[in-house]
Amino acid sequence: MKKWVTLDKALTADGKSISLHEHDGEYTIRVDGYTLMSTRQHGSEEKLAELGCAHLKGKRGARVLIGGLGFGFTLKACLAAVGPDATVVVAEIVAAVIDWNRNPAYKLPAVGMGDSRVTILHRDVREAIDEARGGFDSIILDVDNGPGALSTDINRRLYQQAGLQSARTALRPGGSMAFWSVAPDPAFERLLRSAGFAVEVQTCRAHANGGSRHTLFLGRMK
Repeated sequence: MKKWVTLDKALTADGKSISLHEHDGEYTIRVDGYTLMSTRQHGSEEKLAELGCAHLKGKRGARVLIGGLGFGFTLKACLAAVGPDATVVVAEIVAAVIDWNRNPAYKLPAVGMGDSRVTILHRDVREAIDEARGGFDSIILDVDNGPGALSTDINRRLYQQAGLQSARTALRPGGSMAFWSVAPDPAFERLLRSAGFAVEVQTCRAHANGGSRHTLFLGRMK
């Protein structure tokens, strides 16, 4: 039986270990040994992008901000949902994640990185949000395990009142936010509503044939 192989390791901004692993063509990213994402389970990431971009069908010059590159499944689905003149900005705080996806030796699926509509930023998505000021039609956040299970502590503000208000300022009229979560979070749903969003919550399987159920939050500007 083939064993998991550790391909590379790095540190997150708050000192946690992040690592890339491969087993028989499958890849995982782990934080402090905990599996954060896998190339086998990405259905909910793709659904997240579909929900976050549904209102952009036929919209010219759409601008989308994605928080978190991962293995690029959210990015790929976003590109399929927006037009040829769209702009998609991906903010990834861990430089190693960008490097892994760009390394042809790893054969990772983030083919969307080469699309002319895409800009990859090595930075905290919070900074991109704070600077936007009505710059985006959609903000899609797949930066962590959701509001209640953070692998990187500095992401916490994204799910708090101040972060949500900053995101509202970053959206254009009619814009929306989409959040991925490993589990339901009624408290966050209430907070999203109190921040002035019309909220829709969906559950989605990790992949087409089953797997864990993940929770997707969609907040639309009222």
